[in-house]
Amino acid sequence: MTKYPEPLIFGLDIGTRSIVGTVGYKEKDKFNVVAMAVKYHETRSMIDGQIHDISKVSEDIVCVKNDLEEQLGGRKLNEVCIAAAGRVLKTAIGHGEYEFTENTLINQEYIHSIDLIGVEKAHEIIMEELSQDKETTKYYCVGYTVVKYFLNDYEINNLEGHKGTKIAADVLATFLPEEVVSSLYSAVENAGLVVNNLTLEPIAAINVAIPENYRLLNIALVDVGAGTSDICITKDGSIIGYGMIPSAGDEMTECLIKKYLVDFNTAEKLKLVSPKKKSVTYKDIMGVSHKITPDEILSSLESAKKNIAKKVAEKIIELNGGSSVSAVFIVGGGGKITGFSEMVASYLKLPKERVALRGQEVMNDINLLVDNIKKDSLFVTPIGICLNYFDQKNNFIFVNVNGERIKLYNNDKLTIFDAAVQFGFPKEDIFPKRGNDITFKINGKTRIVRGYNGEPAIIIQNDKEVGMNSLIEANDRIKITPSTKGASASIELGSLPEYSGTLSFNVNDSEIECPKFAMVNGKPESQMYKICEGDEVEMQAYYTLEQLLTFMDVNPDANFFINNKEASMEDKIYDNFVVYWVDKSVEINNTVKNVNQSEAKTEVALTTEENKDNSIDSVDTSDIAIGILVNKTPVTLIGKSSYKFVDIFDFYDFDLSVMRGKKLITKVNGRDAEFMETLQEGAIIDIYWEN
Repeated sequence: MTKYPEPLIFGLDIGTRSIVGTVGYKEKDKFNVVAMAVKYHETRSMIDGQIHDISKVSEDIVCVKNDLEEQLGGRKLNEVCIAAAGRVLKTAIGHGEYEFTENTLINQEYIHSIDLIGVEKAHEIIMEELSQDKETTKYYCVGYTVVKYFLNDYEINNLEGHKGTKIAADVLATFLPEEVVSSLYSAVENAGLVVNNLTLEPIAAINVAIPENYRLLNIALVDVGAGTSDICITKDGSIIGYGMIPSAGDEMTECLIKKYLVDFNTAEKLKLVSPKKKSVTYKDIMGVSHKITPDEILSSLESAKKNIAKKVAEKIIELNGGSSVSAVFIVGGGGKITGFSEMVASYLKLPKERVALRGQEVMNDINLLVDNIKKDSLFVTPIGICLNYFDQKNNFIFVNVNGERIKLYNNDKLTIFDAAVQFGFPKEDIFPKRGNDITFKINGKTRIVRGYNGEPAIIIQNDKEVGMNSLIEANDRIKITPSTKGASASIELGSLPEYSGTLSFNVNDSEIECPKFAMVNGKPESQMYKICEGDEVEMQAYYTLEQLLTFMDVNPDANFFINNKEASMEDKIYDNFVVYWVDKSVEINNTVKNVNQSEAKTEVALTTEENKDNSIDSVDTSDIAIGILVNKTPVTLIGKSSYKFVDIFDFYDFDLSVMRGKKLITKVNGRDAEFMETLQEGAIIDIYWEN
C-alpha cells in the first residue's frame, strides 16, 4: 500500500451525466492529485443536477470508490467531500441592522450579530417566496457573503473599531432545500461513505478558476455542466451573487438525438467529436448507418448553443445588477463546444478575448500525478471540491435546542445564533427588547424619548452560560430563555431643556423668581408632570396675573397694575415686568380723608371770614406742584400733595405695555429706584429698557 501525506482528501463531483472521483493531498501551496476516476450514468438516474434514483447513484459511487482504492494500492476510503448543484440553490440579500441607545464602540461580536440577522432576513425572503407558491420545503443556509456594511446609514468597508448608534449589513445568503441535501447524503451513505464536507458546485469551481486576487475584478464564472449552468459573480473582493440556468450540455445532446434519431449515449459521442476529424459514422435507432462531418454536427447544435449562451448572458447581467461584467471564465464540459464562449461574449457585448474557457492555465497550483490525465476544464469543479475541505469543513450536525433535536449545516463556524434561527426562535426574543418610546411635540416640533433596553436572552450551553456568538458542536445541549423588554420611556416636564430657567418679576418693589411652566394639551402642568405619548407641550414665557398671585399664594382685595397700567387677572406678565397693587381699603381711607380735609377747609374759610379782624392767614396745602428731570426732559408733577415714582408715568410718555428690552431700568439721582418711593423737587430720573 502506497504511503501518502495526511490528510488524504477524497472528493466526489456527483453530476447529471457522470460521477468524477478525485483523491489528493496538499503539500505547501500545491495540491497533488494521486487518483482520478470517472463513471458515466448508464440510466437517467440524475436529471438537471437532482438525484432521481438514489440506489443507482449509490452503485455508481461504489464503482468510482473501488476504482480509486485500487489506484491507491488498496487503501480504503471512508470519508468524502461532495457538492450540491447550483440548480437547487436559492439566494437572497437580507438587510440586518441594530440600533444602540447611545454611541457605541463596534466590535466583532456586534458585526457577527448583524451578519446573522441579515442571514435570517434573507431566509425570511426565501420562505415568503415559497409560501406564495404554496411550497413547504425546508431550506438550509449553506453560506453567506457580506455585500455592504453601513455605519449610521453610511456605507463603510469595515465596521470594527468605529463608534456609532446604528450598524447594518447587506448579506447575500445561499440556501439548499432539505430533500436535495438528504438525497445526496443518502446516496453517499448507501455507498458506505461518510460526508465530512459539503459545498456548492459554483463555490468549488471558483476556488480553482478565480484566485482571491482576481476577485477584486467584476468577473463571472460559468460552470457549464450536463444539466445546469451554474454562475457565480465576484466584485470588490467578494462573491456578490450565485445563479443558475437549467440549460447546459444535455440540451445540446437532445438536439442531436432529435436530429439524427439516436440514443443518448450516441448523441453524447457525436457532440464530443473533434473538429479535426474529416467525418464520423453512427447508427440510428433503426440500425441504419450514417456518415456526417463535424461541421454538420456543429451546425445542428447552433440553435441550442445560442439559446444557452443567451440565457447565461442574461443571468449574468441580472446577478450583476443590470450590467455586464468585465470578463467571463467558463469551465465544465458543456462549455467546451466550439463557438460557445464567442456567443456568450457577443450577448454580453464583450470582446471575445474577455470570455475564455479556463483549464490548464488556472491549475498552476495543481499537480496531476495520474497517468493519461491532463489538466482540463472538466476537472476544475472536482478538484475544487477537494480544495474546499481546507477552507471550511462542512457537513450537517445535530444539536438539542430547548428539548428539540434540530439539524444544522455545519460550516465549522456555527454559533448559538445559527441554532436559534434554525429552531425558529423569534429574533425579537434573542436580542434585548427596548421599552416603548414616547413621541410628543414641544413647541410644535416632534421629539422622541427612547425606551430602555431589556436584558438579552439567557443561553445555557451544556450547563454553562454563554453568549449568542458562542461556537457549537454536534450534540450540544442548548437552552435559550427569551430576552426581556426594557422599561418604557419616561420623562418629566422639568427634565426638558426648554423648561430650564426662571421668569423674574418686580412685584411691589420686590424681585420674585418664578419657575417656568408649560401648557400640555391646553392645560397648565407643573414640572413634575410625566409626559405621555402624543402630548402637545407649549412652554410659556409669561404668567397671567392670576397665575402669579396663585404662585405667591396671595389674594388681596386690590386694584392691580402691570407696568403702571391697570390690569385684569387674564393679563400676561413677561420676564422683568413690573407689577404692583393698591388695597381698596387704602383708597376708601383716602376718600374719607379727602372729605375730612374738604370739611376742614370750609371750617378754616369760615373761621377766617369770622376772624378777619384777627388778621389770621389760612394756606391750602392739598395740591403741590414739583419740578423734576426725566431722561433730561423737564416734567412738572401736579395735582397731589406728594408724589411716588410711579406717578411719573402720568406725566411722561413711556410705553410699558410692550417689552422693548431685557430689563426695565429705573434710577433716581443715579441710584436704583423703587416704584413706591417718594419724589422730591429737582429729582433727576432715568427710565429705559436694558438690551
